[in-house]
Amino acid sequence: MGTYVQLGDVRTWYDERGTGDPLVLMHGGLVDARWFAPNIDVLAERFHVYTPERRGHGHTPDVEGPITYQLMADDTIAFLETVVGEPADLVGHSNGAFTALLVAMRRPELVKRLVLMSCGFSKKGEVVQDAEWDVDTIAAFLGPAYGEVSPDGIDHFKVVATKIGEMSAVEPHLEAAELAAVPHRTLLLVADDDLITMSHVVEMYEALPRAELAVVPGTSHFVTQEKPALVNALLVDFLATEPVQLVAPIRRAPSTRDT
Repeated sequence: MGTYVQLGDVRTWYDERGTGDPLVLMHGGLVDARWFAPNIDVLAERFHVYTPERRGHGHTPDVEGPITYQLMADDTIAFLETVVGEPADLVGHSNGAFTALLVAMRRPELVKRLVLMSCGFSKKGEVVQDAEWDVDTIAAFLGPAYGEVSPDGIDHFKVVATKIGEMSAVEPHLEAAELAAVPHRTLLLVADDDLITMSHVVEMYEALPRAELAVVPGTSHFVTQEKPALVNALLVDFLATEPVQLVAPIRRAPSTRDT
């Protein structure tokens, strides 16, 4: 059913399922927690799963002013401090994943592990550079689902879509070297036909100190819907088991400086 919590000027809606260690699912842009419908049951068997909806998304009303990654990271930090109350695993998709990455960089003590799905760190990594942001087309595609749950009503969707478009025109804009600040074990999970280039994914994988990489074959940016069983297996393997002892490590082989 879900409930609301006031976090600064944002009346944030969230639901929770299951018991165990906390896990926060972070949806992508212009969708909501229902995006994770194919994943929640499996994860809730092992974790206490929280599904907050960010400002202007889902059941959470919009607020005056822009929507930016920094503001969404602020909101997520407040949610972790106020509602979760202990370090949590963050599992994000698309701009929810980049928001999770910012949280891990700014407040590493609030995060246990990261799963970043379909996530880049810079606009340089986008497959289609400077793509047109057609609000009318986006509204026809995603507006009806927004109207089903938004307290702002379906007519407000284009306002939020415009804000997300303005953010997406200039963000994200990290440099690869900045990712060295992320100390957490991190799973990068991408489709083989995603919105970001594979070379960018590899650059991100190489820049994150404790990254692991999964490429889901035959899928697009809607990877969680297209192959949910495979995605769930990868999530559970990463989140519920310890890393295996590698037989022939190269990237992870101890260097002479570690001895």
